[in-house]
Formats: sequence, C-alpha cells, structure tokens
Amino acid sequence: MAHSHLPELKLESGTVTAQVESWSKIEGHTRVTKINPVKNTVDLSNGKTFTYKTLVLAPGFDHSSKFIKGLEEMEKGPESENVFTHVLDHKSRVSRNFLNGWNNTHGDLICYSPKFPYKGEGTDFYALYYEHFMRQDKLHGRATANARIQYWTPNKEIYRFPYANEIALDECHKRGIDVMLGWELLEVKKDSHERKIAVFKNVDTGVTIEKDFNAACINPPSKPHSFVVEAGLTNETGGIDVNKYTLQHKKHDNIFAFGDAVGFDTTRTHSGAMA
Repeated sequence: MAHSHLPELKLESGTVTAQVESWSKIEGHTRVTKINPVKNTVDLSNGKTFTYKTLVLAPGFDHSSKFIKGLEEMEKGPESENVFTHVLDHKSRVSRNFLNGWNNTHGDLICYSPKFPYKGEGTDFYALYYEHFMRQDKLHGRATANARIQYWTPNKEIYRFPYANEIALDECHKRGIDVMLGWELLEVKKDSHERKIAVFKNVDTGVTIEKDFNAACINPPSKPHSFVVEAGLTNETGGIDVNKYTLQHKKHDNIFAFGDAVGFDTTRTHSGAMA
C-alpha cells in the first residue's frame, strides 16, 4: 500500500504491518525462486528455505515490457512521445501514465491487449475513453481530422463474454474505431525518419506488417512465473492447475492458488474483486 499523497510520512511499510497479525512472519524484499511440491519446500531469493504444511500461492503473472521488443527503450522516452505501458511496476509509472490516451493530435493511437490470459484482462479496454477525449480535441481544434483510435489484439474478441463483446464491437463501429483482431505486437521501433513503427504478426497466416503510429497505450503480454512452471504446477494454459471451485491443486492436495495465475477460464481477479 503506497500513500503517495503523503510521501513525506513514508507510510508504505507501516500500512502493511498494520494489517498483518502480530504472530505472522513476513519476509520482505525477497522473491520465491523455487518450489519443490514433493519435499514441501520453498526457496527464497534471500537464501532462506521454508518447509510448509500447506502452501497458498497468489503470484500473479510475469507482466513486463520486455516481452515486446523495443518497448522498454521507447517507453522511457519523454511523455511527449506518447508511448505508455499498462504496467504497475513502480509509483513513478502511475504519474507518467496519468495523461495516457489524451494527446493524440494526429495520426493513429494504437491500443493493444495481449493474448489471453493476461493481467488486467477485462479492464484494459480504454479505446472508447480515448475516442471520447479525441472527439473533444477535434471540436476544439487540438486534433486533426486524420486522428484515429485503433484497437489491436492477437485475440479474436475484445471480451470473452459474447454479449459484452458484441456491445463493445458495435460501439467501436459507431465511433469509427478500427478494431484489428488476430494481430500480435512483436516490436516497436523508429525508422530512419524517426517515425514510430509497430510490427504486427497475423496469428493465422504468420504474415508480418509494419504500421506507423503517433501514440500507443500498450498492455504487454503476461507469462507464468518460471518457478511455478518449473515446479510442474501449471497446465497447458500456463496457469496453476487448480480446481475451479475449491482452488485446490489437482495433483498436490496441500497446494492452493488464487488470483490472476489460476489455470481456468475466469475473469481475472482485479475485475472480479471490483465486482
């Protein structure tokens, strides 16, 4: 919990400890590096090893800009470059992303969602918000007539709920938003004329294309953490292989999991928790 509105009080650690029972043990500033579900052990990056009677996992996804070539470099440019990444990895990101989607004065604004399942699934479809901002800018002369919103994704739908997907697609059609389904974002770069270029691959044909853009709001791919995969806890989706109703692992009875990393078809946790 970060009290960014009171930075001088340094309340991050105090807020967390206030919510934890005094008998609980906290290992801060460390990560799990290995799980052995046969020996019931967990190794940490600080060198410690714990044994467990029951293990509850909520590791989320490995969600990072590094999974799209060139994105780490491009997103570090000035805000005026208009390249934003939907990743909550640091408090500075919240401030940087505050005006994402606002300033597309000309050309195309690319909105990108990665392959299912991914972090933020169900809540990262901001194309309609951005179109509303851009429409106001056109009325006030801040944006040119050729400014457009485009939504790109390797998936074949925006939402995995048919009725919601139908509504979203219809609204995009009404508002002139280009919906590009079945295209995976491989790379972002600049050409010799300093134009921003996105490289997309068609998931059906394998054909790649280069698309110039003025602004981009990108949700990068989410992948399972390596320590969960190496422990043999995941299924073919990359999610932790738990029972949909009990959240108990299908092979190891003393392991449970919840959150984004579960390996069954459901609304990702952030959306479910809000609902």
